[in-house]
Amino acid sequence: MADTDINIPDPQKSNLIKVLAIGIPVFIVQLVIIYFVTVNILMSRVQNESHNSDSDSTEQQDSSENSTTESYEERGKYIFVMEDIIINPAGTDGKRLLLSSIGFDVNREEDNKELEAKQILVKDIVISLLSSKSIMQLGDANYKDTLRIEIASHLRERMPKIIINDIYFSKYILQ
Repeated sequence: MADTDINIPDPQKSNLIKVLAIGIPVFIVQLVIIYFVTVNILMSRVQNESHNSDSDSTEQQDSSENSTTESYEERGKYIFVMEDIIINPAGTDGKRLLLSSIGFDVNREEDNKELEAKQILVKDIVISLLSSKSIMQLGDANYKDTLRIEIASHLRERMPKIIINDIYFSKYILQ
C-alpha cells in the first residue's frame, strides 16, 4: 500500500478552476451586455434629448432674430468667460477630474453683465451638469456639442431673458 499513490483533490485548486471556468465567462458576458445597453439605450436617449434641444434652440433663435436688430456679425463681441472650473465626473469617486474654461457668447452687453452678476448661478448650472456626466461621455470629442446644447438649455430655463449665441470650451482637460 505504500507504493500506491492516492490523488486527493486540493479544494483550493478546484475552487480556483471553478472561478476561472465560470466566473470569467460570466464577467465577459456582463461587460458585453453593459456595452450594448449603453450604446443602444442611453446613447439613443442622449441623441433624442439633443435633437429636442436643437429644435427648441432653433425656435428661440428664430424668435430672437425677429426681436433683435443686431446683426449676425456681432457674434464674439460679448463673451462671458468662466476660468478653470474643476469637476469630478460621475462614477469616479473623486479620482478623476475635468478642468474646463467656458465662454458664453451673448448678443448684448447687458446680457454679459447679467451673467457676470449671476456668476455663481451660472457656475452651479455648469458644474451640476458636467458632474452628472460619465468619463466616457466627457471623453468623447463629439459629445462636446451635446454639452453645449445642454448647458445652453439649462441656462435658458434659469435665465430666459439672456440669449446665448454659442458656448466655447477654451480649456477642456480630463485627468
